[in-house]
This record gives sequence, C-alpha cells and structure tokens, in this order.
Amino acid sequence: MAEPTYRRVLLKVSGEALMGEQEFGLDLPTVERIAGEVKAATELGVQVCMVVGGGNIFRGLSMAASGMERASADYMGMLATVMNALAMQNSLEAIGLDTRVLSAIEMQSICEPYIRRRAIRHLEKGRVVIFAGGTGNPFFTTDTGAALRAAEMGCEALFKGTQVDGIYSADPKKDPDAERYDEITYRDILTKDLQVMDQAAVSLTRENGIPIVVFSLKDGIVGALTGQGKFTTVVNAS
Repeated sequence: MAEPTYRRVLLKVSGEALMGEQEFGLDLPTVERIAGEVKAATELGVQVCMVVGGGNIFRGLSMAASGMERASADYMGMLATVMNALAMQNSLEAIGLDTRVLSAIEMQSICEPYIRRRAIRHLEKGRVVIFAGGTGNPFFTTDTGAALRAAEMGCEALFKGTQVDGIYSADPKKDPDAERYDEITYRDILTKDLQVMDQAAVSLTRENGIPIVVFSLKDGIVGALTGQGKFTTVVNAS
C-alpha cells in the first residue's frame, strides 16, 4: 500500500451523499460504506476529522421551511447535521473506531461541545472527530464550516467526497464534453464560478493554504489519499 500524501485531513461529506437512492433520509448501507472508507484511511496512519451535511434530512423538511425566515431554516439544517453525525458515529464505532461528535450548538446529553483544543487532542489520540452543528451560526453553509474546522485543526488538506471523480468545467452528467481537471487553482474556481464549494469556503482554504481534494465517494478516499485514484486538487497558482 502506498504511503498517504497527507497525515491529517478533514473529510466533507454532503447529507445528500448519505441518501443512497432514496429521495431523502439515511441509507444505512451507504453510511456503513463511507465508515469503512474512513477506517481504511485511519489504518494508513491518517488522522481524520469529518463534517457531514444535513441536506438528506432537510430536503424532507424543505416544504415546511419554505415560508420561514432564513435564520430559522438554517438552524433546522444545523440540527439535521447533528442527526447525521450521530448516525456516522454509530457506523464508525460498529467497526471498531473510537469516535467523538463535537457540536457547535451545545447539547451535552448526546455529544460534546466544540472546543478547539479538545478536538485536536482527540485527533492526536487517534479518534475520528465528527464536527456537527455547522459553525453554530445561520447564513453559513457546511462547506464553510468544513473549511473553518480544517483551518482550526491544522489539517493538511480538505477532502470533499462527491458523486463524480473530480472537478469538471460543467456537469459531466449533462455535458459529455465537459473538461475534467487534475489540478486547478482557487482563482480559477472563483472566476469560472465552478460549483465546487461556496466562495467563503474556497477563500478560507486559499488564505490558509489548505488544498481541496475532490474525489468520488464511489471510488473511495484511499486512492485520493495515496495519489493513486482519480481526483482533482485545488491549489494556489505556482
């Protein structure tokens, strides 16, 4: 097995990725498969922390939330990320990984409050840390939350698991002529308005020199970690 390129990473998984073929909700086999990939990464000696979105749950609530003010709807989305984090924790611990869920919104009966130094200590002890509750503030996406936590944890890269094997000039499912990039700069992501992560997240990673590695969840994280799989890396211009 090849050596990993990075020793501490943050893995961002969208809530939609946990749905499987369902319209919303959790698909347990999909969650278990992602948990298996995380275990494989830790067996390479990589320290892994995670941010899981809430779109799979919030999609089912979107009609009810459509008439709400943005802040209230965002808080509902944050609570959805806590539910997904607990599901991921359950699957990780079922295969023998020591795991902690830290939430930006305190709910001490079910998870720990987010404290930066505590989170770093968990990573140093080999635990998988799952960050829930976004940033704790409305008007910020889980992408921005992931970029923020990656910077705070001193991660060497932010891995974003998607449905495709990298970044394309257009949606490859709709445009068969879309160009695939092996490497692209933060500036190009912003100027070409490529829908990889929101602009705040891209700016945060750029300012802190954290590469974004976009890979397919179907292919798994190990190939991207070792440089052997198909993925796109977002970096500063050389």
